[in-house]
Amino acid sequence: MTRRACVLAGIGAWLPPGVVTNADIEVRLATSDEWIRRRTGIRQRHAVQDGMAASDLAVEACARALKSAELSQVDAVVLTTSTPDRPLPATAPAVAARLGLGPVPAFDVSAVCSGFLYGLAVASGLVAAGTADRVLLVGSEVYSSIVDPLDRSTAVLFGDGAAAAVLRAGSADEPGALGPVVLGSDGDFGDLIRIPAGGSRQRAPAAPGDDYFQMAGSEVFRHAVNRMSEASRQAVAAAGWRLADVDRLAAHQANARILGALGAELGLPPCRVLSNIDAVGNTGSASVPLLLAQAAADGGVAPGHRVLLTAFGGGLAWGATTLTWPALLPC
Repeated sequence: MTRRACVLAGIGAWLPPGVVTNADIEVRLATSDEWIRRRTGIRQRHAVQDGMAASDLAVEACARALKSAELSQVDAVVLTTSTPDRPLPATAPAVAARLGLGPVPAFDVSAVCSGFLYGLAVASGLVAAGTADRVLLVGSEVYSSIVDPLDRSTAVLFGDGAAAAVLRAGSADEPGALGPVVLGSDGDFGDLIRIPAGGSRQRAPAAPGDDYFQMAGSEVFRHAVNRMSEASRQAVAAAGWRLADVDRLAAHQANARILGALGAELGLPPCRVLSNIDAVGNTGSASVPLLLAQAAADGGVAPGHRVLLTAFGGGLAWGATTLTWPALLPC
């Protein structure tokens, strides 16, 4: 029996209208536009208005992805986020209800910035098992709700946003079919990216800043490049490709220097490395689908391009996969 493949059928993204430029945070963080650009490659990021949550962004992105796929109904909704509307219940059922999708299964995946790659593996499993023929996968993040606005090491990096993909059952040899998804984790380094308080381990802050996102930047840089390059090589090999076959690298937009180092490590010229970090910053699990949606809209990725996807985040967790870009309706 031929295995059912998971095929990209639509994509959509949404950014909240608020824009925070480097100039807006220079005085507050005692920094400069030049320092931020040199260290991160970021010139601005988007931020939600008061009262706006991850589900609000997700609904907007999902509506665009469904329109791109010319669908009004799916069989399951998977939402990836580090900033859910609340600790429980999951945010995905609320998104499904607001989209009018009825009583479909809907649940959250928590893998920090690698969430979308983990979500792709989940969607592939649902399709392969015959549980779903069409899956709506969305990454939605409101990092402005968890980042300390006075911490220069993190406040300049993160932005809010959401992006979604519609995935359907199909054959492995058609455009848009996902290759094998390579995943990994290493909990021994879990403290490199964390929020100490708020869970069952430490319900309330024991020290100032314990309820905010924390990251050991230099160590994360090293792990990110090593883990994404390793996973990328494995995914390319599993797809029967060579690295030279890759037309576009769509990597998690964590930092421009990480992107440059990853491209160099994989031997890919800068023209093949997609990037939007200058305009949106690090949007967590929304990063990869947001990058793909914007690249599809501006011609950065086109039908027939062989695309390598990879991401890295807290956990530590990482992943990679491949696909040949299909013809999609604009989102």
